Amino acid sequence: MDLGIAGRSALVCASSKGLGRACAESLAREGAAVTMVARGREVLEDAAEAIRRATAARVTTVVADITTAAGRATVLEACGAPDILVTNAGGPKPGDFREWEREDWIAALDANMLAPIALMKATIDAMIARRFGRIVNITSAAVKAPIDILGLSNGARSGLTGFVAGLARGVVAHNVTINNLLPGPFETDRLRDTARQWSRQTGKSEDTVLAERRAANPAGRFGTPAEFGDACVYLCSAQAGFITGQNLLLDGGNYPGTF
Repeated sequence: MDLGIAGRSALVCASSKGLGRACAESLAREGAAVTMVARGREVLEDAAEAIRRATAARVTTVVADITTAAGRATVLEACGAPDILVTNAGGPKPGDFREWEREDWIAALDANMLAPIALMKATIDAMIARRFGRIVNITSAAVKAPIDILGLSNGARSGLTGFVAGLARGVVAHNVTINNLLPGPFETDRLRDTARQWSRQTGKSEDTVLAERRAANPAGRFGTPAEFGDACVYLCSAQAGFITGQNLLLDGGNYPGTF
């Protein structure tokens, strides 16, 4: 299927590794010109070069912290007005809410709620004017089924989800869609960080924690970043113009509910 985004410009945040990188690669493979953003230069440049070799796409890199106004300004100056925006940020630290101070909550909100909203604010009017825009926010399955040790993430990402639910319905008539992708257990550094936290709490080894989580999933495995990237690129496609304000859960069937 031709997804109709060849020649479109895409901005993908936190894309030096993990799910962000997978989204950047899937978009590049479909012919989009991709701007990749991350805070670490070496890993970002390595990822971008690998994607260039694999896809022959035009890939631009920007080293910046999108949780800051200065970082967002640097990114937007480099990529202009993107047709496609994929927001993403590393999840806040796990733990017990008794351990967190106000600054921990502010950092979580800045990364996982306020920065995506600021990027949408900066790009959405140009999308409306062009009558094409695709915004995908990478959130978490914890929005659907909160995880006790991820309270910072539960709170901040749920705030973004509520905001998107209202905004998405106000712009879809202009062929601008906004959706959220909710990853469950994928083979990423974040999964391993969470496993280490559970390991400390339970006394089990990290490998045992991972094996038990894998076995407990109906799919019998963890997801691959490539699967996630391809789901993202479909939501960014020309064919996805009638899908908006949705929270697409990718978790191998782990969530047991109907709704």
